[in-house]
Amino acid sequence: MMKLVMKMIKILIVDDEIKIREMIRKYAQYEGFFTQEACNGIEAVDMALSNDFDCIVMDIMMPELDGFSACRQIRKEKNVPILMLSALGEEYDKIHGFDLGVDDYVVKPFSPKELMMRIKAILKRSKIQENDTFEIEGLKIDFSAHQVFVDGEIVQLSPKEYDLLCTLVNNRGIAMTREKLLQIVWGYDFFGDDRTLDTHIKLLRRNLKDYSKFIVTLRGVGYRFEKTI
Repeated sequence: MMKLVMKMIKILIVDDEIKIREMIRKYAQYEGFFTQEACNGIEAVDMALSNDFDCIVMDIMMPELDGFSACRQIRKEKNVPILMLSALGEEYDKIHGFDLGVDDYVVKPFSPKELMMRIKAILKRSKIQENDTFEIEGLKIDFSAHQVFVDGEIVQLSPKEYDLLCTLVNNRGIAMTREKLLQIVWGYDFFGDDRTLDTHIKLLRRNLKDYSKFIVTLRGVGYRFEKTI
């Protein structure tokens, strides 16, 4: 069963090999991470500068713009942790990368589980932490206590309802597809259908009463937690 990640960690995966990206995405999503992908250095720089990622996993050898050059450009604007994927494993590459501010290295071929452990270690070192509480109007979530309040009164949510609410809140303003929500809350290998998700959303809205208005249905896509209505 997928463990809940209160603060949705956002990972940018950069590699020109689609199979590598797919493998990393699968394991990252299993850990509860939100992922986006880029297939070259130029695309990675554009995405990194226009979004707030918690970590970037990037290959060195890529067309158009290599990983080192992309790292250099990103570092001018952002201090996001970067983990480099190297097919060479030569000492020069590592020294050059560390000079540019690379946080860690993984040499291809690599163990996906080891990669996830290294990402978690980077996140821990960078002290990424969730907020203790979230409040909007009369809705309050106390993450540390796993409690939800509506107009000052505790609301009894099922574990899945709570997980859904936290996932939507920590990705507020972002369209979350049904597939993404099922992967995060029920697990990557969930074999149910969309009705399971829709039923829990219906129950969650009922418990949130007037503040169910913040959970917006995106027809044909999924759901989004609106920051302002």
